[in-house]
Amino acid sequence: MVEAVQDAGVVVTGAGGGIGAALARRFAAGGARVVVNDLDGDRAKAVAEEIGGIAVPGDASAIVGDAREALGGTVDVYCANAGVAFEDGGEAGPLDERTWAAAWDVNVMAHVRAAHELLPSWLERGAGRFVSTVSAAGLLTMIGAPSYSVTKHGAYAFAEWLSLTYRHRGVKVHAICPQGVRTDMLAATGSAGDLVLQPTAIEPAAVADALFRGIEEDRFLILPHPEVAEYYQARAADPDRWLSGMNHLQRKWEEAR
Repeated sequence: MVEAVQDAGVVVTGAGGGIGAALARRFAAGGARVVVNDLDGDRAKAVAEEIGGIAVPGDASAIVGDAREALGGTVDVYCANAGVAFEDGGEAGPLDERTWAAAWDVNVMAHVRAAHELLPSWLERGAGRFVSTVSAAGLLTMIGAPSYSVTKHGAYAFAEWLSLTYRHRGVKVHAICPQGVRTDMLAATGSAGDLVLQPTAIEPAAVADALFRGIEEDRFLILPHPEVAEYYQARAADPDRWLSGMNHLQRKWEEAR
């Protein structure tokens, strides 16, 4: 673990709060040089000042170059953590073009763009680490949030592709898939999040702890809520039974509303 983190150049997007800030703090505590990115420049600067990092505010899709320069030319670890969530599957149906466009851009394409920028140098030197903050919704699904569920499936699939394509060339990939985490994003999931996620929600620091255990054990899939593994297995083993269970949650949510 010391070798993986000590003096590493680390970038964390969406690090002005929540999981991103927890990741930035944990990497800095391990001796890494951390770039803190967030759309909100004031929040990025506050976290950077707290941990002795470097604030690089802006769109997560376009900061690799500036972050690399801030770190002296090399990014060793890139945490694609910035994300958006919407409660967009109510009575009006699942189609809101602006919601879908934002979800695809932030939850999927920002990861793709970052990897495109990072891979040439990583492959040249045979080393690099890409950390994708996905969600348990990327393995399962989430009621009331179609754009979030679908794009998190996409983010997970892209992380899988990166890992299977480049692991023999020194690129390490980790996909973090928590359920509820006490962040602003959890609040954005609305009443569905209150029903499904709040009861077992954990602190952002617990997610950072889970990632560091995964790095130490060289694991791709990081499950801060271990029970997600059982749900994932049940979904694969008997999709209809799993869908019936999720539909039960959907009906319970509709009744509560």
